[in-house]
Amino acid sequence: MVLYLVKPASQHYTGFSIFPGELLDNDYQEKGRLIMNDFSFLSERSSWPLLEHWSITHWFFSLNVQTVIATWAVFIALLITTGIANYCLKNNKKLGVFFFTSFFKAFIDLCTQTLGGRFYYIHFSFITTLFIFILYCNTIALIPFFEEPTNDLNTTLALGLIGFFYTTYYAIKKHGIKGYLAEYFQPFFLMFPLHVVGKIASIISISFRLFGNLLGGSVITKIFMNAVGSMPTHWALTFIPVLGAFTSILIYTFFGIFEGFIQAFVFAMLSLTYLSTEIAHEE
Repeated sequence: MVLYLVKPASQHYTGFSIFPGELLDNDYQEKGRLIMNDFSFLSERSSWPLLEHWSITHWFFSLNVQTVIATWAVFIALLITTGIANYCLKNNKKLGVFFFTSFFKAFIDLCTQTLGGRFYYIHFSFITTLFIFILYCNTIALIPFFEEPTNDLNTTLALGLIGFFYTTYYAIKKHGIKGYLAEYFQPFFLMFPLHVVGKIASIISISFRLFGNLLGGSVITKIFMNAVGSMPTHWALTFIPVLGAFTSILIYTFFGIFEGFIQAFVFAMLSLTYLSTEIAHEE
């Protein structure tokens, strides 16, 4: 069994397919091998340019159809998870109660310790929801025909802005608008531009970190899949198809679950740290 990625006449990649190598003709095999050196699939997206009327067709200002579909799938998965959690807790299902209570207790402890030893339900809810949403976005690619929404810079930038506005709102609520703006001029007024740049940099940093790590994992996975498809027929995978399939699944699962969990946790903890910095003196 050999893995091949074939690019049809429409010039859009349809995904990975596993076929017995001997059943593919030479033309298909040659196409599969050539794709290993063709990375154009990274920039090919099904999108709707929102500003095309004003001759602005850059991908950043386009609505990625795959991202929208995957994001709605994540919303549905969140609703299902919420229903399962409510069912387990109301009906005292021991395994479910243990899992959900342990999960929430871990985040309660994290939020309490980071926010100066006090528990704020609203902040706990925001950070936990942010983590779960990003985790689902990072791992939805394990389902065939879906692509990670966080593999789109627009999504990660939106998440960064949500965290920034949430933090800013509660900072203003704590210090007042005058007190909040006064912090931009500390320790003296010449520091105002640096504080503004720092705020913008924090948004860009947290957004690009998530986007870059997810994109890197996606690239490595696709390179590996293409490499497997271009292996010579006498390689071990030809004689041990189960080993090849198991290795592919293992690599794909690693980057899909483990890396997705780590990146979601890092994003949530950074957002919590920014929030703690802004409301450190809240009573």
